Amino acid sequence: MSSNVVNLNRFRKKKQREEKAKQAEINRIRHGRTQAEKDRERAERERAARLIDGKRLERGPEENLDGDTATERSDEV
Repeated sequence: MSSNVVNLNRFRKKKQREEKAKQAEINRIRHGRTQAEKDRERAERERAARLIDGKRLERGPEENLDGDTATERSDEV
């Protein structure tokens, strides 16, 4: 009567790996996107950024939103 010896740590770890693999598959189905979808979204973001940049008013690099330059503001302090 010989029984089959089972390493419980190995069994537990194998079960955890299988559960993680199952959850990963569910997540891939739920959240996964194809490369074409990713490329299309990236192209749309770049296009929107170009449109916004094209409509931006030109300002000097040292001007803030009030229209004051950085040197004028430092004199006030």
